[in-house]
Amino acid sequence: MLTHIVCWKYKAETTQQQREEHIAKLKNLPNVIPNIVSFNIGFDILHLERSFDLGLVAVYPDREALDFYTVHPAHQEAAKMGKEIAEKVVSVDFFSYQLSVISQQITDN
Repeated sequence: MLTHIVCWKYKAETTQQQREEHIAKLKNLPNVIPNIVSFNIGFDILHLERSFDLGLVAVYPDREALDFYTVHPAHQEAAKMGKEIAEKVVSVDFFSYQLSVISQQITDN
């Protein structure tokens, strides 16, 4: 699996309407681009000094699927808007391995 993470820090003058339009474009991508294993997106809830405003985590089965996504016209449109309204965009892409973690509650006997 290949994990793709992107974060946007919007410009101060970016309106709420622009933010909502941007996330709507992004949310639609799994509907028009095939081979997306999972797609999660949301606005930051902590609002720390180091926080970005919006984050996206997508998983693809392989590099070919990510490359297809990258050049797809719907992605290009959403990416263009993101670059226009953000002061900074960061991303990382890496091969990932799903780990199952079981949480166990510890109780006193």
